[in-house]
Amino acid sequence: MKADFGNSVLELVEGDITELDTDAIVNAANSMLIMGGGVAGAIRSKGGMKIQMECLKIGRTPVGGAAITTGGKLKAKFVIHAVGPRMGEGDEDNKLKNATLNSLKLADQNKLKSISFPAISAGIFGFPIDRCAKIMLSTTIEYLKGQTGLKKVVFCLYGRESYDVFENQLKKELTQ
Repeated sequence: MKADFGNSVLELVEGDITELDTDAIVNAANSMLIMGGGVAGAIRSKGGMKIQMECLKIGRTPVGGAAITTGGKLKAKFVIHAVGPRMGEGDEDNKLKNATLNSLKLADQNKLKSISFPAISAGIFGFPIDRCAKIMLSTTIEYLKGQTGLKKVVFCLYGRESYDVFENQLKKELTQ
């Protein structure tokens, strides 16, 4: 599913984010930037240890923050490491909004034209997928309506169930 916002396109796809060739893909990171399992593990496996080594040089990023590294062997030139909240830590909605917004800002600061997001925090961090979709999509749409050099934002969802949740939420966003 695709929707236009100003000079930008927002697209939903189901699949493997490590296979996308947008300028950057977003890693659902932890604050220590250690690439263990889930999306981070897949990115490390396909992109190589160079990405993890750059993360170690950065050190840490606060929850709601984002950092950028090379894309290593990935099709994407860069990886933006967005630190989403763990369910139960408090102020989760605001932290997820900030992780999304800071990733978009970092893409613009680096003059990137396209970026792909996973459903940040909806995996092992336990954040409800419906709340994730609402926060990430509304934040991105609001951002795309402003001044941005981004031409394409992709939400790459792992599995049909996650895709359907994001698709239903995008349809709601389009009717508001």
